[in-house]
Amino acid sequence: MTLPKSELDDVDLTLMDLLQKDGRLSNAKLAEQVSLSETPCWRRLKRLEADGYISGYRAALNRKKLGFGVLAFVQIGFGNHTGDAPLRFETMLQSIPEVLSCHNLTGECDYLLQVVAADLEAFGVFVRDVLRELPGVSSIRSSLSLREVKESGRLPLGRG
Repeated sequence: MTLPKSELDDVDLTLMDLLQKDGRLSNAKLAEQVSLSETPCWRRLKRLEADGYISGYRAALNRKKLGFGVLAFVQIGFGNHTGDAPLRFETMLQSIPEVLSCHNLTGECDYLLQVVAADLEAFGVFVRDVLRELPGVSSIRSSLSLREVKESGRLPLGRG
C-alpha cells in the first residue's frame, strides 16, 4: 500500500493504527508498543496532530443503547443544480444532528446521507419536517438498515 506522504515512517503508521484501535492509550503505553521513550513518542503524536494526520479523538457510542433504533441511508436528488441551493443545502446540513454523514455523489442521486432516528415514526417526521424543507431538494429515497454487519472508521494502515 502506498501512502500519500513519504514523511510517514513505520513508527508513525503504527502509532496511528494503535490509536485507531484504542484512542485512550496513554503516551507511556504507546511509547512502549513502538519501542520509543515517552518524550519522542509525545513529539511524534504532536507532529501528526499538527500536520493533520490525526484530526481528533472521540468515543465510539452505541446508538441503539442511546435510543437511535433506526439507521437510514437517504438519497437526495436536486432538481436544479444552479444558483446557491446546493451550497445552502450543504450549509444547513451541518447543523442537523440526526445526519451523521453527507456525501456529494456522482450517479443517480446528488447526495447520500446517513441518518439516525429513534424509530420509524420519528424518521418519517424527520423526512417530512426537515429533509423536504431543505433548499433544492426534489427527491428523497430512503433505505433502512436491517442489520449493521460492519462499522468501522478505521483506515487500513497495514500496521500494528
